[in-house]
Amino acid sequence: MTRVLCAGVSTRGFAESAARAGYEVVAVDGFGDLDLRARAHSVHVARSGGRFSVRAAVAAARGLDADVVCYVGSFENHARAVGALAAGRVLWGNRPSVLAAVRDPVRLARALRARGLPTPAVRVTAPRAGTARRWLVKPRASGGGGGVAPWRGGPLPRGSYLQQRVTGVPGSIVFAAHGQSVVPLGVSRALAGDARFGDVAGGFRYCGSMLVGPEEPLFGRACRLAATVTAAFGLVGVNGIDFVARGAVPYAVEVNPRYCASMELVERARGISIFAVHARACAGELPDLAHTRPAADVVGKAIVYAREDVVPEGTARWLEDDDVRDVPAPGEGIARGHPICTVFARGRSVTACGAALAARARTVYRSLDAHGVRIA
Repeated sequence: MTRVLCAGVSTRGFAESAARAGYEVVAVDGFGDLDLRARAHSVHVARSGGRFSVRAAVAAARGLDADVVCYVGSFENHARAVGALAAGRVLWGNRPSVLAAVRDPVRLARALRARGLPTPAVRVTAPRAGTARRWLVKPRASGGGGGVAPWRGGPLPRGSYLQQRVTGVPGSIVFAAHGQSVVPLGVSRALAGDARFGDVAGGFRYCGSMLVGPEEPLFGRACRLAATVTAAFGLVGVNGIDFVARGAVPYAVEVNPRYCASMELVERARGISIFAVHARACAGELPDLAHTRPAADVVGKAIVYAREDVVPEGTARWLEDDDVRDVPAPGEGIARGHPICTVFARGRSVTACGAALAARARTVYRSLDAHGVRIA
C-alpha cells in the first residue's frame, strides 16, 4: 500500500479522500481532529504559539516514512518549504517554482490581462490620494480571507499588496489539470464573513461553500479562466481559483494551487474520490466525468466558529453524524473566533442550502450549551 504524507493547516478532507481511495495516510496537521485520527495511520500536530506552523510541519515531516507527499493550505505560500517537505519523496502537486509564480499577484494579473481575461487591478505601492478606485489590502501569504480588509490609505503593511475591490458574488472553480489541459470539477458560491456561523470578525473570512450547477455562461467562463491559468503557469493535480462574479463574468482574485475546501462537496455530489483524481492528474491523466452526474440539490458546507472561548465536552458522539466533520477532541480549548467544526447540508436552492447550513450551525451551538461546555 502506498503511504502518503499529507501536510497543511487542515488536512482532514484530503486525508479522508486518500484513505477512502486505498492509500495509507500520515498527516501533519494544525488541529489533529478526531475524524482525521480515525482515518489516518498517524497524525502529527504542528503548532507554534497556538497556531499552525509551516516550519514545525516541515520539521515533523522530516522523520516520517512516506512514499509520496502532498500538501494543502497554507503550503502554497511557502514554496521553499514545499521543496523541503518533498525532499527524498515523490511530490504529488505543483512544484515550488510553479507556486512562486502563480501566487505572485502581479504576475497573475499580468498573465490574465495579456490573455484578455478580466481581473482586478493590483498594486504593490500605495496610489496617490484621491484615487477613484476602491482597494483591498491583502497579505501576500493569504488564505481563507484572513487579513483582508478595505484599504484606508497610508503606507502598505509589509508583505501586503493592494487589489481593486470588485463588487459581486464570491465564488470559485475547482478543477484537475496536467500542465496544459483541465477538467472542471465544480463551481461553488462562497460564504464569507457570515455571522450565522459565528464569524465574530466579519469581513472576508471564508465560512463555507455551496456547490452550484453548471450554469451558463458563468460556468463556461470560469472553465476558460481555469484553462488559461493552467496553460500560463503549468498547474498539475487539483487546483482552485477564487473569483468575484459580476453578473456572469468571473474576476479572478486568487489561485489556490492545491486541494481546496470546496472539493469535498464535489465528492459528495458526484461520488468520486478527489484524491484519486489528484493522483492521476499528477501522472498526466485527466478524469472522464461524463458518467458522473452531480446531485440535483445544492450541496453545501460551513465552518462553525466559536462565539466565545469554549472547551467542548462529549464531542466523540459527533463522529456518528456524517454531516459533521473536523471534530475537536473533548476538553480541547477553542478560542473565540476559531473553528469548532464543519457542517454539511443540502437544499433545493442556494437560499435553501444556506438556511439548512445555518440550522446545522444552531444545532452545534445548542449541543455545546447542553453538554457541559465550560467557558475557558
